[in-house]
Amino acid sequence: MSVMMMNKGSAFVLPAILVCLVLTAFPVRAADREAGRFFLMGDGKLHIKNMHTGREASVSLLMPDGSLDEKGFDRVDEVFGFPTAEKGEHISPRLIFMLDYFSDLVAPGKTIRMVSAYRSPDYNSSLRNAGGNVARTSLHIDGMALDFNIPGVDGKALWQIIKEKNCCGVGHYGGTNIHLDSARPRFWEAATSKVRTGESDYNRRMHLSTDYDRYGSGEKVRLSLSAVSDFGFGVKREAVIVDNSPEHRTVAPAPIGLSGSGDCIRIGNRKASRFITLSLPPELRPGRYRIRIGFCEKPFEQMPDETLSNEIEILGRMP
Repeated sequence: MSVMMMNKGSAFVLPAILVCLVLTAFPVRAADREAGRFFLMGDGKLHIKNMHTGREASVSLLMPDGSLDEKGFDRVDEVFGFPTAEKGEHISPRLIFMLDYFSDLVAPGKTIRMVSAYRSPDYNSSLRNAGGNVARTSLHIDGMALDFNIPGVDGKALWQIIKEKNCCGVGHYGGTNIHLDSARPRFWEAATSKVRTGESDYNRRMHLSTDYDRYGSGEKVRLSLSAVSDFGFGVKREAVIVDNSPEHRTVAPAPIGLSGSGDCIRIGNRKASRFITLSLPPELRPGRYRIRIGFCEKPFEQMPDETLSNEIEILGRMP
C-alpha cells in the first residue's frame, strides 16, 4: 500500500498553514518539523461537488494534530469517482492541497464545482474517440487533475493567478472552467493547447512526481510516472539526487528499491509506473533538490533517456 494511503499510525505531520522555513542546521529544528509536507496548502477544508454525479462533500484534510485525515481523503476520492482500493492510493494530495490553497485565496468557503474529475483509461479513450478535447495521456487518468469552477470567480483571472505561481499545470479554454493538475509547471489557453498534436506520444512527456514536497534525509520516497503513452519500458536501478541549479548537478546516488535482479527494472503496466520507491541518502543536507531517473529498454527512439522529478525540499533528519 502506498504512503499516499495515509494510515492512522503515520508519523507525517502537516499543519493547516504553510510556514516559511529557514534551515541553518543539519538536524530538523522544532520549527522546521512543523512545516507542511506541501509547498502550497490552504486551511485544510474543502467543499467540493461533482457536477456530473451530484456527489458532494465538505471535508477536512487535516486532523487536529496536523496529520492527514484519512477519512477526509476517502470522501474526496468518492466525489472524484476515484477507485481508491483498486489503485492503492488517493487522488493526488498535492493536487488537493493546491486546490485548497487557490480556492482559499480567491473564494474562501465557496463550493468547488468539478466538471471533470477522475477518468478511467477506457472512459478517457471513449471521450477522445468521440472527438472531445482530451489528451491521450491525460493526467485525469492518474488522479492528478481536475477541471473546475467556483461561483463568482472569473476563470481567466484565476488562471492568471495560478499561472503566476509557476507550481503546476493550469489551462483555460474560455468561460469559468479551469484545468488544474499537479504535474510540471506549464500553462495554456484554447489557442495554445496541444491536445491532438501527438506531442506526448512515444512517452516523450512523462512526468515523475513524488508523494510530497518535503522530506527528511534518509526517508523513503515513492515516485510515480504519469502521462505515459506506452508501457513496456525499463527504469534504471541507479537513480540520482541532483541539485536544483539549471545544470542539475549530481549530489548523491539513490538506488531504486524495487524487487528483481539486474540494472533495468521493467515497467509493464500503469500500477508498476505508480509505485517506484527509493530511500533518500541519510547524509543529504537540508536544501532543494530533484530526483533523476534513467530509462532503459526503450521501445521508441523518441523516448527520452531520463527525466527529473518535481522540486523537493530536504529538512534534515526527521526525529
